[in-house]
This record gives sequence, structure tokens and C-alpha cells, in this order.
Amino acid sequence: MMIKSDTVSFSKFGTRFQENLTKLIMVDRVFADQVGEVLDTNFFEVNYLKVFTDLLYDYKTKYTTHPTLQTMASVVMSEMDQYDEVTQKQVKDFLVRIHGNREVDGIDFIKDTSLDFCRKQKLKEAIIKSAELLQDSSFDEIALLINDALKLGESTEFGYEYLKDFEERFMVKARNPVTTGWSHIDDITEGGLGTGELGVAIAATGAGKSHIMVHLGAQAVKAGLSVVHYTLELSDTIIARRYDSCITGIGLSDLNDHKDEILENIRDVKGSLIVKEYPTKSATTQTIQTHLEKLKNRDVDIDLIILDYADLLRAKRVAKEKRHDLETIYEELRGIAKMSGCPIWTCSQTNRTGYNAELVTADSISEAFSKCFVADFVFTLSRTAEDKETNAGRFFVAKNRFGPDGLIYPVDMDTSNVYIQTQQKTSMASLKSRNEPVKDQRELLREKYDKLMGSNNGTSK
Repeated sequence: MMIKSDTVSFSKFGTRFQENLTKLIMVDRVFADQVGEVLDTNFFEVNYLKVFTDLLYDYKTKYTTHPTLQTMASVVMSEMDQYDEVTQKQVKDFLVRIHGNREVDGIDFIKDTSLDFCRKQKLKEAIIKSAELLQDSSFDEIALLINDALKLGESTEFGYEYLKDFEERFMVKARNPVTTGWSHIDDITEGGLGTGELGVAIAATGAGKSHIMVHLGAQAVKAGLSVVHYTLELSDTIIARRYDSCITGIGLSDLNDHKDEILENIRDVKGSLIVKEYPTKSATTQTIQTHLEKLKNRDVDIDLIILDYADLLRAKRVAKEKRHDLETIYEELRGIAKMSGCPIWTCSQTNRTGYNAELVTADSISEAFSKCFVADFVFTLSRTAEDKETNAGRFFVAKNRFGPDGLIYPVDMDTSNVYIQTQQKTSMASLKSRNEPVKDQRELLREKYDKLMGSNNGTSK
């Protein structure tokens, strides 16, 4: 006696469940292999899903690779002559829906439920078959039959399989980059920082790290994206005011006089912003992860994470040396970017050699040089005391996984209204050939003092 496939089906789970299961089989090769060991396509109550799944597994058997959506489209167009027009149209429409939206709600539930259901059917078949073998077969043969049934449908996630995953390495994967608002930087990063990527801005104390973070967040908000901005140093209201200034162009000192104008402007902004404040050294990467999960549970989708700044996070486990703590923190941030499926921008501080330097290079990164190894994109901001007087500065691209690095971009930077804009790239030689030496902080303060004393004395110094 054998279990007939038409006596059991996925009908009790509903059509939506069956569509999501079929979609998962299409987009997740590892799961397709796993469930394929125990799946009887007759379990599908909906015929077009059975047909689609049969075509997919027939292709996998014939070519020993998992089809891409493009390949599956070709299969559907060429291998369905034996089916009626209604079924053909339903299969094609279903493939179009997958192409338009590959996301699946309740992935873990669908995987667990379908695997449990299918494995139980296979085990039932093995038990009934073993009962038939009791009279004529040995105990070892029956035990082998049951054990083989129990092994079916176990996890097959061994890693990226060179042959089976052949098609995957030729797929164009969407990075969904988020613009930086700097056309020159977007050009060398293929549109900005992308999904699961980590970017780091490095500058000396007081150079404007927090302003850079606000600028990056504001560009995403203006582009219609959702941003969560974590601040570990400044209060949430200060950060929010800086967004007001960056988005509207109104100076920080004039915000109170333009309250109605600001409100009218930010109402027209398409994106959304959440600013979350944590006291310095009170939050860990786990704190950030937990907060992101709470947002997700409330159906708050995040497109970009800003963290101001990573060096002020507390290590979950304190190492003997601070540089090891920082290395771990940045590695964990990269993991959060991957799990959350959105880019993370953070900033870091230079050591003393970076203060008042005309160009901050990777050698000036404080404590943990390994931060550069973890990040996908690293740039520095250098602003001498004279630069601050003239609203100038320089970006140096220290690392770029997406294109060229070692580039220098002069910057117009006005912190009074969080305005930062890049200019055409320049060269190291042009910096070295500048006629006027960079004045240090003491010299500038002395000039200011002399000028002030001269004006008080009625002189023209």
C-alpha cells in the first residue's frame, strides 16, 4: 500500500502560502535543493504552481544548475506547449510577479512548515513500505529505508557551490546605492553606498564629522528614503536642528526666527528621519541591532543607517587593547549592514598627526588601522585652521571597493548651515606646490588678537 499523492496537499495552508513557497523555491537555490528532496509537486493544490515548479526542477535535473529569473522566463516561453492557454497565462503572470517583487513574507514559517509537511509524507511512505517488507526483508534493510527517509530534507547549505550556483555569479545584483549628494563621490562609487555596505568618514576633532553625517542623512531623506540616525555624542534635538539647516539652507543661528518656514519646507520632504540618542559609551552594536529589530517589528523600513560615531560605542566584550575593541566594533557594524540590508555610514577620529594637517591620510586614523580593512569606502576630511576661516577643506579617498582611490577633492564647507560640496579632483602635487604655507592655530589666533587689539586702539592693524 502506498500513500497516494492526491490524498494530501498544501490546501489547508491556502493559496498565498503556496505562492510564497513557490517563489522561495525560485529565488533561494539552497532551499530549493533542500525541499526538492521531499517535495511532491502534486502537493500543490493550485495547478499553475505545480506546473511552474515542475518546469523549474526539470531544468535543475537536466542542467545541474539553478535557473535565474531570466533563464526561467525562457523555459516558460519554450516548454509549455502541452498546457492549455489559461495555465500558460497563469504561469507567465506568476513569473512576472516574482520578477517585480522577490521579497517573501514569513520566510522562516514557510520553510519550516513546508519542510515538516513534506518530510512527514516521505516518512509515512517509508513506514508503509517497510511494513510490506516485514515478511521478506531483513531488519537492516528496513532500518536503512527508514533512516534514508529521515535524512531527506535536511539542510543542504554547504556554501556557494561552484557548479550548482553557476548562474548566480552572472546575475546583476542590485546594490540600491544611496546618493551621497556629492556627484564626484557618487561617480567613483557607482551611485553611493549600497546595500549591506559600510562607509567611514575620518576627521580630526572639530573638523566637522557630525556635519558630514547629517549631510549624508539629509541627502537620503531628500531622495525619499527612510533614515535612522544614531547619535552618541550630541543630543537628538541638536542633530534634528542640523537637519533643518541642511535641508532648508537656513543658518543654524537663524532657525528660531524661521520656524514656520522650516516646517513648511520639511513637510514637502519625501523621506523620513528617526534620530535616536544614546549616551556616550552606553550603547553597543547589540543595542543598535535591537533597536533596528524593534523598528522592523513595527513595519518601519530603513534605507540608510547613520551612526555618529562608531568610536563612541562600547565593546560588548572589553579586550586588553582599545584597538582590538574598535576592530571588533567595526566588524560587527559591517555585519549589521548585511543583516539589515541597508548601508551604514559612520565616522572616526584621527590621531594627533591629523590635527591641522593639510591632507589626512590613512596613517592618521586613530587607534585601529584595521577599520579601513573592514569598510567598503573610507574618506578623510582635512581642515586646517585657515581652511575653517575660509570655509574650505579636502576629502581624501583612502579606500574604495567600487573604483579608484587615492583621490583628493577640494571641499566647500560651511558649518553654519551644514553646507558641504565637493569640487573637481586635484592632485597631491598641486597641494605641495601651493605658495602660501598652512598657518597653524597659534599663528591664526595671534593674528586675530593683534587685529582685535588694533581695532580697540583705533589703529589699522
